[in-house]
Amino acid sequence: MTTQSQNSVRPTRISAAAVARTAGVSAATVSYIMNGRPGASVETRRHVLKIAGEMGYRPQSAGEHHDPLLTRVVGLVLPNIVNQMYTVWAQHIINATAAAGFDVFVATTGDDPEALAQVAGTLATRNVDGVIIAAAIREDSRSLRTFRQKKIPFVCLSRRSEHLPGDFVGIDDDGAAGELMSHVLDHGYTDVATIIGPRTSTASQLRELAFVRVAASRGIRITGERRISTKLSSEGGQIAAKRLFESGNPPRAVVCGSDEIAIGVMEHALSLGLKIPQDVAVAGCDGLIRSRSKLIGLTTIVQPVKEMAERSFELLWEQIVEPRKTYKHTICSHSLHIGTTCGCPDD
Repeated sequence: MTTQSQNSVRPTRISAAAVARTAGVSAATVSYIMNGRPGASVETRRHVLKIAGEMGYRPQSAGEHHDPLLTRVVGLVLPNIVNQMYTVWAQHIINATAAAGFDVFVATTGDDPEALAQVAGTLATRNVDGVIIAAAIREDSRSLRTFRQKKIPFVCLSRRSEHLPGDFVGIDDDGAAGELMSHVLDHGYTDVATIIGPRTSTASQLRELAFVRVAASRGIRITGERRISTKLSSEGGQIAAKRLFESGNPPRAVVCGSDEIAIGVMEHALSLGLKIPQDVAVAGCDGLIRSRSKLIGLTTIVQPVKEMAERSFELLWEQIVEPRKTYKHTICSHSLHIGTTCGCPDD
């Protein structure tokens, strides 16, 4: 029987030279980029990082890097890790940062401004190289000012900061929500409720305003008791649905600001013996893979989560390597996924 030595079955380590050959650049350029040094354009950095990630290249250990100014750690701040939207974003960001030799420090806030301030202080103390924050509070700039004062670059993902400018990656929340509500109303529903996440989130607020505006343009008024803000989770959706369905006058359709909320609404409706969409139509926003499965069939707005995650790190990387005083906003294209929960037939 033939045996193999351990060395013969170890995976081959991808070299910087191999990445350079594939990317069509010099080995020095790869070294500059992976060590966070200037000397390459943004386009070249983006290209090299993409090639490195596809090839499975990993830089040498932190002790072998020559740039003493970098800790090679970035922070990622999320509202929670219960909502699958945030875990998917986190995974794509971890993948993107790993290609550049960075580790990720993940923290959650529970959408609590005090928790956000504490997280910002912790990340600043740890001297991270930059932060991607998907938990920005609309009217609270304290945490972002902490980063700005410590000269730690940050990128806001999904949620904007209204009082402190900075890089932003998201979708057209107003347009997406308007498109979703228009589709639901095209079914002829006139008794409609909306459920969104915290109104401290600019994304949630913009979606709610668009829902209400589009309904009003069709002559449908969504009253205060039919406009609910809740936690961004299926539990939040269940709590809001209980409030709606136990009012004695349940709505015919519920348009939600997130998939997890929509799933919670459906779970509660089914527990009451209601059928979807025969008794109550439901729609969501986010476009999670499981939401669009045949099992759930949710009509929803699809956010390009991978593109958004990668673009967030690209913008952060630009700031880390070459700090700038201008700010960039990237609006990624969304799409409407037609499921069966709105009342459309199953194709």
